[in-house]
Amino acid sequence: MSTTTTDVSPIPETGAARRRPRPGGPESGGAVKPRRGGRELLAALPWIGPALILIFGVVLFPAVVMFYNSTRDISISGLDQGSVGFDNYIEVFTFPYFWPIFGRTIVWVVVVVAATVIISLGLAQILNKAFPGRRIVRLAVIIPWAASVVMTTMVVYYGLEPYFGIINTFLVDIGLIDTPEGYGWTRNPETAFAWSIVIAVFVSLPFTTYTILAGLATVPGDVLEAAKMDGAGPARTYFSVVLPQLRGALSVAVLINIINVFNSLPILKVMTGSIPGYDADTIMTMIFKYIQNQHKVDVASALSVVAFLIVIVIVAIYVRVVKPMKEV
Repeated sequence: MSTTTTDVSPIPETGAARRRPRPGGPESGGAVKPRRGGRELLAALPWIGPALILIFGVVLFPAVVMFYNSTRDISISGLDQGSVGFDNYIEVFTFPYFWPIFGRTIVWVVVVVAATVIISLGLAQILNKAFPGRRIVRLAVIIPWAASVVMTTMVVYYGLEPYFGIINTFLVDIGLIDTPEGYGWTRNPETAFAWSIVIAVFVSLPFTTYTILAGLATVPGDVLEAAKMDGAGPARTYFSVVLPQLRGALSVAVLINIINVFNSLPILKVMTGSIPGYDADTIMTMIFKYIQNQHKVDVASALSVVAFLIVIVIVAIYVRVVKPMKEV
């Protein structure tokens, strides 16, 4: 008796059968996302319209006017006497003190931002611990932020005055200064600029500290516990676990501080405004002197455009290198 075996070969699939349904497509049963067209944009205008108007009125329109004025010949009385092309920019770049002022501006931004971030990291780590009176200490940290920058600078300025300045008197009492009348800190460009850096760091600490505190609140407790279980010490845990978790908070704090410090005028205006010449100036105080002393609105506008472009380049490089929005 013989058994017959039937060889069943697979039927080759046709081109239509080989095609697999796309995820989310009609064949797979997924929902098809509707395309957003003009109706959705029109429906969103009442919500985004005020923001767009605000951006145009506060950012774009002044920028356009600033660039327009930088190409004009504007008299002391404010009369527009016609176009001069890029002559105002040539005057800015050929100004003998421009490049030293540019270098001092970079030093001003780098030193203030770096010192602010380093000190804020320590303050945030302390304020993140539980201790009696922590709420009061946290509120006290906000005081330099809540107070007027000009008021804070004036307090330090008059405190540094010879003969009657309380800071000068204190330095004489503890023996750091030999002369009984104190030292003219605000009369010397180098010392006035150095004290301006101290004030800028002081007033920048609250925002940076609270930004880092917010980042510390997001560090998972189980990650810290796991590091402790693995035998990592406090320093190793901080630099290997905590600090990488603060990437987003630090990126935002540094970026905003760069913009604020670069555009800062009140501190340097109060501390170095009485010093003749340009030995303690940054780009912002140079713009102010062009308007106040020389009444050159056109050249000041050109310098403002240059400062704007410098900030844009710095921010673009920073965002490109650091990538603040990148997930850790």
